[in-house]
Amino acid sequence: MRKIILASASPRRRELLERAGLSFTVMPASGEEKRSSEDPAEVVLQLARDKASAVADTLAECEEGTLVIGSDTIVVFENRILGKPKDKEDAAQTLEKLQGNTHQVYTGVSVLERKNGQWTDHTFYESTDVTFYPVSEEEIQAYIATGEPMDKAGSYGIQGLFGIYVKGICGDYNNVVGLPVARLFYEMKKLGIELTDREDDKR
Repeated sequence: MRKIILASASPRRRELLERAGLSFTVMPASGEEKRSSEDPAEVVLQLARDKASAVADTLAECEEGTLVIGSDTIVVFENRILGKPKDKEDAAQTLEKLQGNTHQVYTGVSVLERKNGQWTDHTFYESTDVTFYPVSEEEIQAYIATGEPMDKAGSYGIQGLFGIYVKGICGDYNNVVGLPVARLFYEMKKLGIELTDREDDKR
């Protein structure tokens, strides 16, 4: 059974992988996130690679076949990246923009595989459209008062309290939560990499 490392401190990503039946170790990547582009796809691909690489670089010795999974999620509205809120006022401004509109959630995934003594990079991203019903200022303030939006990109979590305002999504729900698990399994399967111990690798 190959060793799998999740390079993320996100409890949501951890829960998604646990539900998928994976056995893995959590090793959060350290260091400040730095964007080198404003293109959403390029940003999440870069940040996912940076997280996976930061952890892989700390593994002086590791088993052949070890996988390090890095991931990053951003919210985009009108081609503008919306990060985690700086404060309650920033969260309110973000949610005011998103209510009654459609925005995109991008998640980049980078899987580093230890192969022949080196790391091989398998990276991809997924995008999902999310549409909110109109939300009043009072409802936004009540949500912010819970403290839930303060550590989340776009100032909300679809699996949390603000989920009651979601009119619909087009794409992968889990991608909005923080990790497109089905796409991850599909991409790995194409490479002959089995993420669970249901059967041996095909390579």
